[in-house]
Amino acid sequence: MNKVSIIVPVYNTSKYLNGCIKSLLHQTLEDIEIILINDGSTDESESIIKKYKDKRIKYISKKNEGIGKTRNLGIDTATGEYLSFIDSDDYVEPNFCEVMYEKALKDKCDIVICDYYEDRFEGLKEIRFPTFKDASLKENPDILTLVNLGPCNKIYKRSLFKNKENRFVENLKYEDAPLVVKLLLNAKKIGKIDECLAHYVIHENSETTTRDEKIFDILKITDIMVNDLKKYDYLHDAMVNTIVMVLTDYTIQQRYINDTELRNKFIDIAFNYLDELDANWKQCNYLKKFSWLKRKVKSSKILTKVYCSIYNKKERRKIK
Repeated sequence: MNKVSIIVPVYNTSKYLNGCIKSLLHQTLEDIEIILINDGSTDESESIIKKYKDKRIKYISKKNEGIGKTRNLGIDTATGEYLSFIDSDDYVEPNFCEVMYEKALKDKCDIVICDYYEDRFEGLKEIRFPTFKDASLKENPDILTLVNLGPCNKIYKRSLFKNKENRFVENLKYEDAPLVVKLLLNAKKIGKIDECLAHYVIHENSETTTRDEKIFDILKITDIMVNDLKKYDYLHDAMVNTIVMVLTDYTIQQRYINDTELRNKFIDIAFNYLDELDANWKQCNYLKKFSWLKRKVKSSKILTKVYCSIYNKKERRKIK
């Protein structure tokens, strides 16, 4: 059994793939398994993968089925004591596996989370989460909103995946958040490393900079998270904070949508969703961490629409 299995779904990322693979091959922890799954790429991704002959690499090629199904295949293939997910246009620090695994082993953590870098056009930006003591969600429900709900700056004990329900959602965008929530719910101890060990590369095709009609998938994804979290009475406030965190983030990101009707439609539906979830959501603790102005914009449907419209018009003028 390897110490860490790293699952990398690959789809048309030939421009970034070498950087990702090299960062994994240069890990200071050598006892790792690198699972590269080519999800029907039509660019040079396969030829890039095949030039690497390292015995730690396990290569799978299949037809295009989407990132959720691809990552799930990786879970079922992995043999490591811990699992990690890295996107093929991202990369990690050389000591990512070693530091994360040692923390997991030493403190008997089911999940370990680290800070990360955003690799932006203008340079690196540190994304740091508040420090917290090792705990379960029952002991510290706030962990849900202290960290991100993406899968790639974490390692997970493989036993968490014995429950077949602990899988990525398939055939929907934003498939990762519900699984991260499920795993956090199942973890007996969640730990954190106060160090940026992963790199999230933001480029012209990144999720952060593109939005389309698939944005409405986040509402179905949110339903899944709500159904899982509402099973635990002690998590009600944390559930509200989490859903407010997710949906207000996506309403603000409508600034990238050029179609005004589509943009406003999503904002209307998202605000209605929050109103139905909890009538007092605008007073939740998550929003209190923002400045007065940001809090006003995030909690006001009208101000959100105004902000997104102004931002979008400015960006379109820059392009012209």
